[in-house]
Amino acid sequence: MHRVTIPIADDEITALHVGDHVSLTGVLTTARDAAHKFLVETYIQVDEPTQELSLYEELKGILKGGAIYHCGPVVAQDEDGAWRFIAAGPTTSIREEVYEPEVIEHFGVKAVIGKGGMGPNTLKANREHKAVYLSAIGGAASLIASAVKEVVTVFKKEEFGVPEAFWVIRVEDFPAVVTMDAHGRSIHAEVEAKSKERLAQLVAG
Repeated sequence: MHRVTIPIADDEITALHVGDHVSLTGVLTTARDAAHKFLVETYIQVDEPTQELSLYEELKGILKGGAIYHCGPVVAQDEDGAWRFIAAGPTTSIREEVYEPEVIEHFGVKAVIGKGGMGPNTLKANREHKAVYLSAIGGAASLIASAVKEVVTVFKKEEFGVPEAFWVIRVEDFPAVVTMDAHGRSIHAEVEAKSKERLAQLVAG
């Protein structure tokens, strides 16, 4: 088990390999389709950001050396106004393949967490910018929520809705497995290649 503290140093990332179990502690943010689209269109694919600059500075601080969790949480609000996570299972990551490489490069993200893996462009970004993809435990939303010790803040909840907002959370011993590393290996790509090979054998008779 690799115990990793956020923000994550490059040497910690390069020490990780496909198949390693990881326990994450620190502050990270959730981000799904709307959040990724917002990051790319507002801050990355422009000559210079001019909109929501205070949020930009906050997100840069959270994401530099940080982690993004592909998650649409189920949340509750206490009487004092504090938010808490009821369920926090991972959502399918491949939808963010169109955005993730640019986000990793621009913001210095070191870990992307989700389920199902990502594609060749994210794998390339991992290798070039020293990042990893971590698979969270599918079907264990309540268990993962227990690793969320505090909702630090939330951004864009009113505009994007609860599942798509940036939920900035402090986690302790968040469990995950490295399935795409910074050395060019992807369990997902390897499984797909083996499946195609087996299918070709079956078709050939």
